[in-house]
Amino acid sequence: MPEISTFMPGTSRRKFLEGSAIAATAASLPIKASAQVAGGSTLRVALVGCGGRGSGAAAQTLLNDGVKLVAMADAFSDRLESSLANIKKQHGEKVDVPEEHKFIGLEGYKQVFDLCDVVILATPPGFRPMMFEAAVAAGKHIFMEKPVGTDAPGIRRVLEAARKADEKGLKVVVGLQRHYETQYTETLKQYLDGAAGDFIGAQAYWNGTSPWVRDRKEGMTEMEYQIYNWYYFAWLCGDHIVEQHIHNLDVINWFKGEFPVSAQGMGGREVRKGPRFGEIYDHHYVEFTYADGTKLNSQCRHQNGCWNRVSETIYGTKGIITPGRIIDYSGKTVWRHKGDNDPNPYEVEHARLYDAIRNDKPLNNAYYGAKSTFTAILGRYATYSGQNIKWDDALAADNSLFPERLAFDALPKVLPDADGNYPVAIPGVTKVL
Repeated sequence: MPEISTFMPGTSRRKFLEGSAIAATAASLPIKASAQVAGGSTLRVALVGCGGRGSGAAAQTLLNDGVKLVAMADAFSDRLESSLANIKKQHGEKVDVPEEHKFIGLEGYKQVFDLCDVVILATPPGFRPMMFEAAVAAGKHIFMEKPVGTDAPGIRRVLEAARKADEKGLKVVVGLQRHYETQYTETLKQYLDGAAGDFIGAQAYWNGTSPWVRDRKEGMTEMEYQIYNWYYFAWLCGDHIVEQHIHNLDVINWFKGEFPVSAQGMGGREVRKGPRFGEIYDHHYVEFTYADGTKLNSQCRHQNGCWNRVSETIYGTKGIITPGRIIDYSGKTVWRHKGDNDPNPYEVEHARLYDAIRNDKPLNNAYYGAKSTFTAILGRYATYSGQNIKWDDALAADNSLFPERLAFDALPKVLPDADGNYPVAIPGVTKVL
């Protein structure tokens, strides 16, 4: 059977099981990528986006043998320097980033490609489509964090770049690490073997507390401020249904073997209000519908002092699935994953990437990464508009959130009013398509 992490979009349970023959054929294809590196060679890595997740991804990538960090890029110099110091503390001689390989500003990512074999893309997700596209054009193997975009035009760019990555033989991993987590992959095997029967419906949650927020620094332009406080602007973050809840939505799509055809729901800002919190909501509820009429009910909330839960549950004709456990409807455990010595999935995803590069194994997570990202975007379209939104209509939409010009002295599309407040979507009024 092929790696479960290579599960392709739109694949039914039967097609998934038949996929081993396709994977075996793909493994025998000739090498096409300019970035292919022989098994014993050192792989040069560049990090684009030096925040917490980017720094973590770089540290995890350097746990692999024959890998060296040689270049870094970020919009802000202090973040790059702090990241470099922390990574060097952990990995010493595996970090060799001279001054001339540090690139600051919004165009710095373009300068790392001549220096590396592998690039880590960990900027705010609004930048992901253009950076992924550029990395593929440069012939680089790629680790990119989720989500991989924030609007329909961006997702179309990612899907097209994914196709070109395949043509070049490039390897791509997306940071949806549950695909590399043993309790999930073992649970999926049980499900595919019929332990819970056929899919009836599912529930997904990301209900938790509010994350960080950054105040405007004196002298910042509007563009600088929005990028600095990126979590609270839809063009950069996608809203928290995209930035965080994508993990849970992705799991349901993965087990279901397909993606929703429509979504409707509700959401708003109840407790997190004011200029500091940009334009995004603090709660979303979405009902996603699959082609066979089955439903995924999804909740995500950032409200302190409330009931918290981050999880996925699938209901089958014979039982209920949660990660690492299947029970029947009498409450009896049908199967449980022990998980005493499971490897760290954040490390496994990087190990799989380097194994695929060195041994030319087929690996491209960009397809399901893009479509699960778009599942979350579809949910945002539904909550912002209050409408029942069709997948095909939404994916075809010309509704880019990205600024007309990307520069610190340019203006984003969403601007504050005289009191500093940003416009917030109003269901029934706001148009998303």
